[in-house]
Amino acid sequence: MLTLDVWSDYNCPWCFLASLSVARLQENRPLTVRWRSYELRPKGSPPISESYRQRIEQMRPRLYAIAQEQFGVAMNPGPFGVDSRPALVGAKFAEEHGRGAAYHDAVMRAYWVEARSIEDAAVLSEIAEAVGLEPNAFLHSLTSADYQALVDADILTAQQMELSGVPALLFERKYLIAGAQPYEELVKAYDYVVRREHLDR
Repeated sequence: MLTLDVWSDYNCPWCFLASLSVARLQENRPLTVRWRSYELRPKGSPPISESYRQRIEQMRPRLYAIAQEQFGVAMNPGPFGVDSRPALVGAKFAEEHGRGAAYHDAVMRAYWVEARSIEDAAVLSEIAEAVGLEPNAFLHSLTSADYQALVDADILTAQQMELSGVPALLFERKYLIAGAQPYEELVKAYDYVVRREHLDR
């Protein structure tokens, strides 16, 4: 079974689209997926300029068209510029309790389809409970130094690997695919890696 490490951020639209392709790939190929944390805008980052914000808004119609045409999903995003850190920390708690994949999918959909604010601890707690986690324990985890450290470790690894953007998909720790690829492209990549790994043995 192949492994796929995916660095992503919950407030990244291309990461959301990539997660749809990854989920579909996992349904159709033997694959272990490990979601890794990445912060596009860590807390304390300089504010987004008005001109950059306008460019983002201008790109959204094209983004939504790609989402609908290539990924079959209608995007309806939550508040702009949310802090993704609490959701990333919560993901580590979810993974430890065997609900990582369900939590990841639910948070992505909450923000990009249901227009919810995923920096709100109450929203995250509702999501956690919906995927089978104990809500009070989950809320406690959001301020845990241990889970914070796990997020930081993912980010440090990304920096050491010189990953400059997300989504970044890494098969078998050595085959890197950048960007939100449609399902068909991931199938081609998966089959290529299988062939390469078979030849290497």
